Amino acid sequence: MTVTLAEEIMLLSLDDESGAAKEKQSAAWAVAGGILLDLVLAGRVAVDGGRLRVADTTPTGVPLLDERLRQIAEWAGRKSRVPKVTEWLTKDCHKAVKAATDSLHGRGLVRAEQRRVMGILPVTRYPEADGSVERELRDRLRAVVLGGAVPDTRTAGLVALLHGAKLHRVAFPDVPRKEITPRLEAIAAGQWAAEDVRRAIHDMQAAMVVVMAATVVTVAS
Repeated sequence: MTVTLAEEIMLLSLDDESGAAKEKQSAAWAVAGGILLDLVLAGRVAVDGGRLRVADTTPTGVPLLDERLRQIAEWAGRKSRVPKVTEWLTKDCHKAVKAATDSLHGRGLVRAEQRRVMGILPVTRYPEADGSVERELRDRLRAVVLGGAVPDTRTAGLVALLHGAKLHRVAFPDVPRKEITPRLEAIAAGQWAAEDVRRAIHDMQAAMVVVMAATVVTVAS
């Protein structure tokens, strides 16, 4: 089963048993960035110089990506200038999480359970329903990051997003961050893709640092 980068990040973030999202805010930025990266890899969106541009509105055939492509095209079309990546990530991150989670539910990879927080507030949790995709994903990440395997473009992009959003504990819960950081940085900066894709990854990593820092400042104040 082929899943998108955003769905892979959600699978890593969702607790298998409780269905609660771990590292929720950081994962939201990475999920939104994952959708953008898939659109970049599909030739539908270009990211360069911190700016976001729609290159081709032809549907990809993947509903999660095509709906975001439509929204980005409409949103960017209303701007008087080429919009910044940070603007879109800030606008879309929480909606992207819901869209990715709904897609996982529709694929039968997670199930939806209605629960109440403190017996009062209703919430929906998404525990694991089919763990085969996540197991393959984690095996692939471990092979690349811990085993030194050469990553394909999508896996390297996923690693770069996880590193940019500081989701080390979500992806590698049993490995100290200091032990894997050098390898993550090497993969994120490596010659694993075309120059335009590397620039897009660099820009999205930089954008996530900006929006995550802004979130911390807002919460602190």
